Amino acid sequence: MKTQYLGPASAKSGDQGELLAYFYLRELGFTVVARQWRTSRLRGEIDLIAWEGNTLCFVEVKTRTARGLVGAESAVDEQKEKMLKRVAAAYLRQLPMRPGGVPAADTICTRFDVISVYLDSLPEGIELIRNAFA
Repeated sequence: MKTQYLGPASAKSGDQGELLAYFYLRELGFTVVARQWRTSRLRGEIDLIAWEGNTLCFVEVKTRTARGLVGAESAVDEQKEKMLKRVAAAYLRQLPMRPGGVPAADTICTRFDVISVYLDSLPEGIELIRNAFA
């Protein structure tokens, strides 16, 4: 019998957190258009990309097995924010043009959200921070 490597426990809980965040956003009425979006030209990925009304949201998901003294969202530091902004800009550049040759990205309202997922206290352990950084 061949054994399958499943990766570190943190990767498994991270995947679980992203899946929970996906369904949480859908419950809130978001339309999720991409999961784990990346481009070959840049390092990093955006966990979830979703529309809330007319706003395109780039969502970073942070998962912890238990709530600690510091919230999971604090893991989104300045370096992580810069990476997310670069990858989000790449996503926007690949959107189709609007009539008249206007880039779609120029007419879309965007924001960056963070979802903290605490696996020990579900379902209440999911927290959405809208407009977490600019």
